[in-house]
Amino acid sequence: MMTTEKNFLESTAGPSSHPANLASRHAISCIAPARVNLLGEHTDYTGGLVLPMAIPFATHATISPRTDGLYHFTSSLFPEALTLDRSDRSPARRNWTDYPVGVLRQLQQRGIVPPGFDLHLTGNVPFGAGVSSSASVEVATAMALLALANVELSLEDIAVLARRAENEYVHSPCGIMDQFVITAAKAGHALLLDTRALTYEHLPMNKGNLAQTQIVVCNSMVKHSVATGEYGIRRRESEEGQAVLVKKFGVRDLGDTTLAQLEAAQSEMSPAAFRRCRHIISDNARVREARLAMFAGDPIAFGKLMLAGHASERDDFECSCAEVDFLVETATALPGCFGARLTGGGFGGCTVNLVARTHSEAFASALKVAYKQRFNIAAETYVCDAVDGAYIRNTHLHSTSSMRDRV
Repeated sequence: MMTTEKNFLESTAGPSSHPANLASRHAISCIAPARVNLLGEHTDYTGGLVLPMAIPFATHATISPRTDGLYHFTSSLFPEALTLDRSDRSPARRNWTDYPVGVLRQLQQRGIVPPGFDLHLTGNVPFGAGVSSSASVEVATAMALLALANVELSLEDIAVLARRAENEYVHSPCGIMDQFVITAAKAGHALLLDTRALTYEHLPMNKGNLAQTQIVVCNSMVKHSVATGEYGIRRRESEEGQAVLVKKFGVRDLGDTTLAQLEAAQSEMSPAAFRRCRHIISDNARVREARLAMFAGDPIAFGKLMLAGHASERDDFECSCAEVDFLVETATALPGCFGARLTGGGFGGCTVNLVARTHSEAFASALKVAYKQRFNIAAETYVCDAVDGAYIRNTHLHSTSSMRDRV
């Protein structure tokens, strides 16, 4: 996904700073997980397919009513607190409070005005891991504010609302993937999402031999300084090539485009635009192939798609780096590894690895040792199974019938 992670609320919660009388005033607790993307990178802003899953780290939002009508925001991890009145429409403050306040603003624009509240956020999402703490906070906040206001929205509406909070208040040009999977994920499954239509399907991670694997996320602990500017360049190049294809073939976006069409239009776009589009179109195809591999319970086929995806990111999208390439190459030589790839925006960040369950802990240790020896950097690893998203985790906030219709 083309966005720089905002890694707030990303470490184990420290000493509480929220009001001492919070729990005594009918507090409501909501939870939203983190996520990792398995396949389909840089596809979500051109109408493409993504294949993320929710992982067992989470943001917790605890909310209770105030009698003075004010809105009060606190966190265990940051000293800043914020109090607003209902008429406040101030711009972003460029700190952690922007994310929950952005969600509040989106609700207000919809005519949903929560009563006064104390909102306190904690979390155990690993710091700096690139597993979308911002979207986790946004979704947890949305769930809490909706519950306090006694308003129910569909999971699709919650995801879109959270994404708009980040786009319009925080001014981060993220796509919909993070907020959607964090809301809609299902335990034991990845989520195939069509980012244009917002249609989705839960694909099994717990079928056949695939059930005997785990996902190991490895945080390289590096983020190269070129990242922010290069993201924008890559996006412009992708959209340049997309514009040529839309004009030439009448497609809606790259999500509808074939490699044959791209090759036919190669002479009409820059070499860089051609390569960026080739990555996106081929990654969409890899997501479709992964669907078949997952229903077949085939980790070998799935792993090959991951490796091909990494090669495409490295060579066509050119968003990898030496540290990440080393992690992927090393992973593929370790026992039990079926596949590995860069995940997230790139130029550092994390790799995602599909590993036999019986080897996952040893794999994680060996990968860290090799990386430390090569770069003298202490990587972090997280061994993960797919968990439920926020909508399912907060079932008690919804009517039984509406939940049955949606999951």
